[in-house]
This record gives sequence, structure tokens and C-alpha cells, in this order.
Amino acid sequence: MLVAWKYKGRNTLIQRLDPRGRWIFLLAILFSAIQFWDIRFLLFFFAISLTHFFMCKLTWKEVRRVLTFVLILVVVIVGIGAILTGRGGPAEALTLFRETKHILWQVEWTVPWVGWTIRPNVSVEKLVFAVTQIVRMLSISILFIPLAFTFNPSEYGVTFRGLGLPDKVAISMDLAFRFVPTLGRDFSITLDSQRARGYEVEKLEGGLIAQIRKMAPLIVPVTINAIVGGEDIINAMDLRCFGLGKRTWIHKLEYKPRDYVLIGLGVLILVGSTFATVVLKQGAFWVPPWAPGLFGF
Repeated sequence: MLVAWKYKGRNTLIQRLDPRGRWIFLLAILFSAIQFWDIRFLLFFFAISLTHFFMCKLTWKEVRRVLTFVLILVVVIVGIGAILTGRGGPAEALTLFRETKHILWQVEWTVPWVGWTIRPNVSVEKLVFAVTQIVRMLSISILFIPLAFTFNPSEYGVTFRGLGLPDKVAISMDLAFRFVPTLGRDFSITLDSQRARGYEVEKLEGGLIAQIRKMAPLIVPVTINAIVGGEDIINAMDLRCFGLGKRTWIHKLEYKPRDYVLIGLGVLILVGSTFATVVLKQGAFWVPPWAPGLFGF
């Protein structure tokens, strides 16, 4: 049996929108935001993401785990990586990092045996770039997190079909959205079953290989069950002659005036962003002129 993310019906404006309109708007914001490396523009998209997030009226209990994971991933991995290496940005940013004179910390280290000398440093420009990267990634993450909790699972397939995707692709997207929560449910059931038989997962000892080997009572049943479940879905679709003709859908989606307004707003932002980056040459990596002064330069 397929399960879905923890969807909960809420009488909010977001959930009353046509899901196709939501997807078009969110994708328009996504493709607009990724065109910019200027934090001034990215703060605008960050504000849009927060507005969308709060309009979904999600509780902290619902999103606590996923938000904690995203914050740790973005702040620790992306932020620290940007500060130390300055990688992951446009070419002009790397050129700026090599030519910078606003260095806050630098160390010279010789790699043993090979004799290579590396000089990692932290500069004002890298700090600004790290903040820019964090804002950029958070804008995109927070924008799409509410989808899992506010997107009606029964409308997955018809939504993607309504966006112009073929039936096979729409069903594939539907199954993909349900795969992770289904796998999580199967793992939880298997773990509880093995614990009832005396299996103590908390007391796994030994090296990495030994621990992986001892996890077999969990991994093997979940994997086999996923394969069997996939075969059941294939057989069910074959019995219904899926793919031999045009598919009909129980749910019917209809655009309303508010959906056209939302789609128009998303397209307007996308066109404006593209015009700003391609024609006006705006949106490149920007360091505030007052930033070096904050550190005494």
C-alpha cells in the first residue's frame, strides 16, 4: 500500500489554489532565484519564500525535523564550505577571492610526503559570499518544503498530467513522491517487528563493516518488500491496461481567477529576473562597500 507525506487539509488560501498554479509559480520563483548571486536580489526571493511558508500555516511540530536538517545542511556544510574555499559560485567571485586584500585569517600548511603548500584563508569577501549562499539555498529550500505537507496526495498524478506531462510521466512522478514515505513506513514496521523478536539495534558494535552486516535483519526485509511492492504496482497497472490508451482521472482541476493571478505574478517575476540578468547585466556577486569597514579595513 502506498502512503504519502503527512498531508493535512487546512482551509488556507494556499490549499484552495489550483495545484498546477502553485507548481508553475514555485518553479518560476526557483528559475528566477537561481539567476542571481547578488544578496540584495536574493533577499527579495527569501521574503517570497517566507511569505509562502507562513501562509501555509504549518506548525513547528510538523516541520521541526526537516527544517533542522535543512538549517544544519545549509549553514554548516554550505556556509563553512563557502567561507573556507569560496567554491560553488560564479567565476567572477573566484577571481575576487584570489585578488582580495581583506584577509581576516590565513594559515600556510605543507602537505606531508607530497610537499604541497596550501594557504587556506578567510576574507571579508568570502564571508559575504557565505551569507549570500546561505540566503540563496534557504530561499529555495523554504519555498518547496511546504509542498509535502500541503499538497493533496490524491492530486499528484492529475496535477502533473495537467501540467502537460504524459500519463506515464505523471504516474511516475506520483509514485516517486510516495516512495520515500512508503519506504520509511516499511522500515519502521520492520524495526518494530525485529525488536519484538529481541533484536537490539541500539547495541550494534564493531567496525563499519560489522555494523552494516548486523543491519541485515532491517535492510534485507525492507529492500525485498520494496521490490515486491513495485511488482504489485506493475501488475495492477498491467491489469488495467495502463498505457494502451488515454487515461481518465477521477479528480478534475479547474483554474479560477486567483490561479491566473498567481501564474501571471510568477511569469512576471521570471521575465523580470531574466531581463535584469541578461539585458541589464544585474545580479552578479556583490560585496557591500561598507563590509570591509566592519572588520577594520
